[in-house]
Amino acid sequence: MYSKTYLSLALASTLALTSCSKLGELSADNFTVTPSPLEESAGKVGVTINGRFPEKYMKKKAVVTVIPELRYGQGSATRGQAATFQGEKVLGNDQEISYKLGGNYTMRNTFAYVPEMAQSELYLTFDARIGNKTMNVPAVKVANGVLATSTLLGRTLSSVSTATGEDKYQYAIAQSKQGQIKYLINQANIRTSELKSVSVQEFIQTLKDIKADSKGFEMDGIEISAYASPEGRLDFNTRLAEKRQNTSSRFVAEQLKKTGLEAEVTSGYTAEDWDGFQELVAASNIQDKDVILRVLSMYQDPEEREKQIRNLSAAFTELADAILPELRRARMIINYNIIGRTDDEIQAQYKSDASKLSVEELLYAATLAETDAEKKDIYATAVRLYPNDYRTHNNLAQMEIQGGNYAAAASLLQTALKQNANSAEANANMAIIALQQGKAEAAETLLGKATEAANYNEVLGNLNIAKGNYTAAAQQLAGVKSNSAALAQILAKNYEAANETLAGIAQPDATTSYLKAIVAARTKQQANALAALKDAVAKDASLKARAATDLEFARYFSNSTFQSLVK
Repeated sequence: MYSKTYLSLALASTLALTSCSKLGELSADNFTVTPSPLEESAGKVGVTINGRFPEKYMKKKAVVTVIPELRYGQGSATRGQAATFQGEKVLGNDQEISYKLGGNYTMRNTFAYVPEMAQSELYLTFDARIGNKTMNVPAVKVANGVLATSTLLGRTLSSVSTATGEDKYQYAIAQSKQGQIKYLINQANIRTSELKSVSVQEFIQTLKDIKADSKGFEMDGIEISAYASPEGRLDFNTRLAEKRQNTSSRFVAEQLKKTGLEAEVTSGYTAEDWDGFQELVAASNIQDKDVILRVLSMYQDPEEREKQIRNLSAAFTELADAILPELRRARMIINYNIIGRTDDEIQAQYKSDASKLSVEELLYAATLAETDAEKKDIYATAVRLYPNDYRTHNNLAQMEIQGGNYAAAASLLQTALKQNANSAEANANMAIIALQQGKAEAAETLLGKATEAANYNEVLGNLNIAKGNYTAAAQQLAGVKSNSAALAQILAKNYEAANETLAGIAQPDATTSYLKAIVAARTKQQANALAALKDAVAKDASLKARAATDLEFARYFSNSTFQSLVK
């Protein structure tokens, strides 16, 4: 009897010790994963895991290390940052979990994204021991797949507006030619010596040139302004300036008659040329010019100014000899335009012999092109004829970007930036290339030199998509009708705005339809989602493979219609 009782107690004791020396299994119910499904953003997959050790799970001498592991592809796996927890009798610095009550914990992890992770599983694996004994705690699957919608940025970049190196072509270029007649003090007659001056002779020659080449020049009027120096009395100066206006006007009329030109002539006079006086004094080398200007600024009354200028002229010979004579004059200004080729003439010249067009005319010719192919051909010609102008390379690069030929575009832009490192247009366009290559930091640096580019905000919005700043991206792309703008709105969960943007895209493509399918799927419009996806695949068969693994359409994976689209 004794021995049987002893054996029974010994067996019970052994079973109790064995039971205490084990850790039980954990299940997915013990964990909450955020977000679920996992989501790629800025090339990373971030996840927050909230776990709980149940009551009476963590033995007092147990140490458990929890290791997140994202499994994908054919046996590939990426391990995240582990966290270790300990029982109440373990001497250590890890988070302590009560045996009786259990305990909660939070783990934050980030995985570098690779495309194969679209089909993946997030497991928690365990390294557990009690004392010196290793315990086997089976791994627990806590999440399926990674939502990678932001990676569509690579497809939407071809719809981003590029920056053009603008031409400076002008059909009519405003020009002016000034002639000046100088008069002796208190006189208004034109001296023969003045008519032989370089200024007057160039004025006359310009009139002749305009008459001789009426196709290349266009008269836009003549202005005459006559002046009297300010040292005389105001009433006398008024009459004198008016006489000078009359004699200079008669001279201009005679020259127009001789050349056979017609022009509108406007004339006027200034009795006391104080502005001219102060300008000449300020530009002179007179030692006390600051004193002179300060004294004159003190007097606003014309008579008092006349008195002071006479006193100054007496005291400062240089004023009387060098400054005042320059103010006794009449200015005659011819305003005219240099006329360039018309649009039709530029297009005809391009077809017959493009080498006779200037770089400005060639760049302008591209704006007249009716097709992208024609525009690209013109820019290619501009690169050949004007290889040292950064705009030719930049603008041809634009066409390559729009065609998805990023390598060719990058080569052209590198040349453009060698020629003009500070070109806002070339830097903005190169930023698009950097984004396409997944180099967000390089794109940000390039955009720092592109603030004046017309497409700056649009490229910045795409940069913020790449950086995961979806709300900022949607704000910067507001009003833009492009695939990128719609993508930003989808990622910011503004589906109404995304639908509006997608409906407004001028030339919708396969990516446009794919984005429409995503919006429909997220708003639970199954028929619309499948119809849009069908259109996307019809336009670009490569989208089949993406759709087949895209968690945006997970609810349709078993749908026969969906299966027929992605076979």
